[in-house]
Amino acid sequence: MKKMQSVAIGIWIKVGGRNESRENKGIAHYLEHLTFKGSRRYSCRKIKESIEGVGGSLNGFTSEELTCYLVKLPYRHLGLALDILCDMSVNSLLLPDEIRKERTVILEEIKMYKDLPQSYVHELLDELLWPDQPLGMPIAGTSESVKRINKEKLDSFKKHYYAPSNMVISAAGLLKHDKLVGGVRDIFSRLKRKDVNEFLPVRESQRRPQLKLLHKDTEQTHLALGFHSVKRSDPARYDQTLLHIILGANMSSRLFNEVREKRGLAYEIGTQAKYFKDTGAFIVHAGIDNRKVEDSLGLILKELGKIRRELVSRDEFRRAKEFYLGQLALSLEETLDHMLWLGESISTLDEVHSLKDTINKVNKISREDIRAAAGRIFREENMNLAVIGPLKSIKNNIYERLRLN
Repeated sequence: MKKMQSVAIGIWIKVGGRNESRENKGIAHYLEHLTFKGSRRYSCRKIKESIEGVGGSLNGFTSEELTCYLVKLPYRHLGLALDILCDMSVNSLLLPDEIRKERTVILEEIKMYKDLPQSYVHELLDELLWPDQPLGMPIAGTSESVKRINKEKLDSFKKHYYAPSNMVISAAGLLKHDKLVGGVRDIFSRLKRKDVNEFLPVRESQRRPQLKLLHKDTEQTHLALGFHSVKRSDPARYDQTLLHIILGANMSSRLFNEVREKRGLAYEIGTQAKYFKDTGAFIVHAGIDNRKVEDSLGLILKELGKIRRELVSRDEFRRAKEFYLGQLALSLEETLDHMLWLGESISTLDEVHSLKDTINKVNKISREDIRAAAGRIFREENMNLAVIGPLKSIKNNIYERLRLN
């Protein structure tokens, strides 16, 4: 990206919450935290000061299928970023004292999410979508599982998954390709290669709507309505992404207009499309007036039923395509977003589609494809609803309300 003054680099490890069991749930996230606590050549303080001291930023995240360590900084410091990221990911010390301290931090993080109903409701929904399997358990783990994780387990997990054959290095910005490749080769060529690690396939056998209610004296009721949908590599993911945009991705979406703008039933209302290797989910989430939960739910279900039956208008369809492609093009102008797009694509699909390829795929979608996608996803037997709020304001017949008109 010759016109940029920055460079972003990420080290991706193909391991996440799905590679865990109930016994060690949260270990990938725990390890991500500890990777910032010091390596063979850089102390915890030195890692932060070295990057931030040249105007850069440093971060990391753990998802269901990936762990990523990333840096964005002025382009002339690419060598520094690569050196620090690689030493962190390969040579993290995992000191007993840091393990003990970080356990307390993570236990507080778990408590924080439980105190945030708009976040915790998604954990409850995951339990409904994928019960008794890693994909349905929280990425941070539980208090019980985190307390069981020790240095021996962390060392073993890191040795098993943090191998070159399980890693992707992506970078975007003002950089020299050959120099980057040479630096990566110098660091990783001495490490042993291993087979790429797989996780257990997802199990899905839902036959009827499912409901999970959690009583909490909140000023607002939070709900998450989820449906099983297509996996990441399915060509129909583009259909579903446009469906997501039309229903709830922005302020001109149907649910935002119908639930918030016209009736004032909710402050927060939107949708989300999630994609994994072998499954996916379409989610509607909302924060609703405690007195109007059933009215809001009924209106949401009415809109899902409508888009399943009727073709979207030509203008609405055009705007959804333009929004998707416009947002993608804008994000690819930014070095960090471009690096994340490249890294996630290679890590999960082993390929990267150019913007031109994506435009061609999206332009082939028809209004009939959107209706067909809605018909596949929005089925009553495929419905899962999680609700957090003062249950006394929710009538006992909410289960009977789970019907698509």
